[in-house]
Amino acid sequence: MKDQNKVKQAKYLRRQIRTRVKMSGSAKKPRLSVFRSLSHIYAQAIDDTKGITIVSASDKELTSKDAKKMDKALALGEFLGKKLSEKKINEIIFDRGAYKYHGRVKSLAEGLRKAGIKF
Repeated sequence: MKDQNKVKQAKYLRRQIRTRVKMSGSAKKPRLSVFRSLSHIYAQAIDDTKGITIVSASDKELTSKDAKKMDKALALGEFLGKKLSEKKINEIIFDRGAYKYHGRVKSLAEGLRKAGIKF
C-alpha cells in the first residue's frame, strides 16, 4: 500500500512542473509565482535568467487583519501591482503553480490587473 501523502505530493509536483515548463521570466517580463497556504497568500516576481527575486509581497504586510481571504488576495494584487509599477514593470508572466485559476489566485490576478499590470 502506497503512502497517500507521497502520492499527493507527487501529483502536486507534476502539476506544478507542467505549468512552469511553459514559462520563463526575464528582467523586463518577470514570472510572478504564487504560493497559497491555509491562512496566507504570497507572491514574488522572479527574473529566471539571473535567478533573483525582483519584488515580493504577502498578505501579512497588509494592514487589514479582519478581512476575508479573498479580499486580502485582491488587496495583495493591488499592492504588488504598485510595487511592480515603481520598478517600471508593466508586464508579467503569471505562474499559478499547481493551483487552479480560481478563488484567491484569481482574486490576486484581478488585483494585479486593477493596478495596471498586463499578463
